[in-house]
Amino acid sequence: MQAWRPETRARFAEDLRRIAEGRHHDPHAVLGRHGADDDVRLLARIPGASRVVAGERIELHRLDDSDCFGAEGRCDLVCPYTLRWWDGHGNSFSQFDPYSFPPLITDDDLWLFGAGRHQDAWRFLGAHVREVQGVSGVQFAVWAPNAERVSVVGPFCLWDGRRYPMRSRGVSGVWELFVPGLAAGELYKFEIRSRPSGAIHLRSDPYARAAELRPATASIVAAAACRPWTDAAWLERRRALDWLHAPFSIYEIHLGSWRRRADGGFRSYVEIADELIPYVRDLGFTHLELLPIAEHPLDDSWGYQVTGQFAPTARYGPPDGLREFVDRCHAAGLGVLLDWVPGHFPRDAHGLAQFDGTALYEYPDPRKAAHADWGTLVFNYERHEVRSFLISSACYWLEEFHFDGLRVDAVASMLYLDYGRQGQDFARNRYGGHQNLEAIDFLRELNAVVHARFPGAVVIAEESTDWPMVSRPAHDGGLGFSMKWNMGWMHDTLAYLREDPVHRAYHHERLTFGMMYAYSENFVLPLSHDEVVHLKRSLLAKMPGDRWQQFANLRLLLAWQWTFPGKKLLFMGGEFGQDREWDFRGELCWQQLGADDHAGVHRLVGDLNRLYRADPRLHERDFEPAGFRWLSCDDRWNSVLVFERRRTPTEPGLIVALNFTPVPRYGHRVGVPQAGVYHECLNTDARCYGGSNVGNLGVVESRAEPASGFAESLDLTLPPLGAVILAPGR
Repeated sequence: MQAWRPETRARFAEDLRRIAEGRHHDPHAVLGRHGADDDVRLLARIPGASRVVAGERIELHRLDDSDCFGAEGRCDLVCPYTLRWWDGHGNSFSQFDPYSFPPLITDDDLWLFGAGRHQDAWRFLGAHVREVQGVSGVQFAVWAPNAERVSVVGPFCLWDGRRYPMRSRGVSGVWELFVPGLAAGELYKFEIRSRPSGAIHLRSDPYARAAELRPATASIVAAAACRPWTDAAWLERRRALDWLHAPFSIYEIHLGSWRRRADGGFRSYVEIADELIPYVRDLGFTHLELLPIAEHPLDDSWGYQVTGQFAPTARYGPPDGLREFVDRCHAAGLGVLLDWVPGHFPRDAHGLAQFDGTALYEYPDPRKAAHADWGTLVFNYERHEVRSFLISSACYWLEEFHFDGLRVDAVASMLYLDYGRQGQDFARNRYGGHQNLEAIDFLRELNAVVHARFPGAVVIAEESTDWPMVSRPAHDGGLGFSMKWNMGWMHDTLAYLREDPVHRAYHHERLTFGMMYAYSENFVLPLSHDEVVHLKRSLLAKMPGDRWQQFANLRLLLAWQWTFPGKKLLFMGGEFGQDREWDFRGELCWQQLGADDHAGVHRLVGDLNRLYRADPRLHERDFEPAGFRWLSCDDRWNSVLVFERRRTPTEPGLIVALNFTPVPRYGHRVGVPQAGVYHECLNTDARCYGGSNVGNLGVVESRAEPASGFAESLDLTLPPLGAVILAPGR
């Protein structure tokens, strides 16, 4: 072969100029091998090379004073072929030519992605170790439709964007390149030249499945999963589980501050599993819920400002460590839920903001794009590719890490166009309203996909408004979530308990009002992380009175939560009454478990969970009016509530009586639907819980004296700031 002829150089002068300037949108059209028979054209661009040879002996000639080397003429060189080059110091290098490989992403994948219907876009976008035509390497792909040029960069090319410009896949906006010789563990980013502005941006990979530990921001080529799963039996049981009628008790945890290493560093997923799993199992919880573990740059965000929607954070080790964590939870009978954040993303320079120099993942209209309260950006749910991105993220965590469900963060911020914009201008929907119609469609699609593809998995909404039918099927006009956090119950309960007991009679309706809407949704009763930070104080510290009264109030709160209709959620530290509010910078105050009062709360939570799980009356009809009946709800001047939890209107139920004052109530008459002996199966004032041991000596028998519309009644001893649970005997 010979050097390019002058007419060839003239024909490709514009292409060569644009390649040299880093502006060519389709380098594969010029670089590599083109033509056939006697009219083959070879071109390689290798900055810093002094000599380049293709295959075994085809000398490529420098084109003028550029970094391009070419040859043309008759050639039997078969793709893929190697390039060998020498630098100015005589050092030699060899690599298969990346531009001698065909495109790898299928047209079907590109169409589904562009239509917003791809559920596994991470399988072709991002970085994947693979073998192509017998050559191992890494396939890179990224969506950047408004880029003029995209290059993959990393230490393998000294972060030089001239070395590996990527192939454009046309109107799809996707760019791809197979780089031979690379392997798992390589650092990389994408260098993007914006077409509108010409500015060059260095971005992390939105689909990266691993990333550097902050403050570093490079993406990492992830290794294929190598840890075998052993939870097939668990997944089969989950598929058949009727979670609506099953016990569901969640321990919410921030992995970085549950326990720390002796030096203050983070424990790995595997190290955490060693202690966390037996601890939570012994307490009787059915599920763990992890605060967000997708990669995030700022510890202070607790994981809620995500830059890596597909990357488990490097804080706690490699992705296979997370797989082991979940697998071991399942082996111990624990489900694992993941806090997932599809509502917003941070503005970090390496992240999604203005990804290709334009508003790509966020709305272009600043009245819709920005969360004023959080300083973050809102995903553009109108864009098909953004919906594919988010749906794929949800499916990725459930598929690859076997999570048993998602808790979707800040749903209200997605539903309302005026969220956080008090008195400010906002972009209305096409009907002039303030509802985000495309976000509604996205949430319905998300829930439909998860429930259809992962039977038994749940999707729980953190939704803080009165939006109707959040946990009702989309075909009935709902959003399709499995469950919704009952923020009203939480706010009313904590507001009531903060009152001095002498004033509680004037706020009695805060406890009873929740029953007015208790069955409008499938509710989870949350005492979450949000309630024990930012000077809100710990659950214990919220309680009024002296030390004894604070602990008694806390025990009463927990009994109220575990016996009121709805599934349960408790944030870590609440299970032993931690004194100080949660601090993500350190671990929980574990030394307090050695104190009797804290140990009593811990023991109570375990007993409440065991009773809740063992007795179907406390969980089987959580979402149905038939599972609950007031026996006394208007005794405000004594601040006493009594109700029945039951399976059916005809079967004997459990009697729950709660005294919200520090005064013991002796001979407190309560009407009951059934005559006979009632056994006191739990008393929060028992000495083993740190109480004063006031109660009913284990048993009380009804008398034929009418009360509250019933022919039979009980004369109960109600402990101060205490709750008793009574089971009818035979």
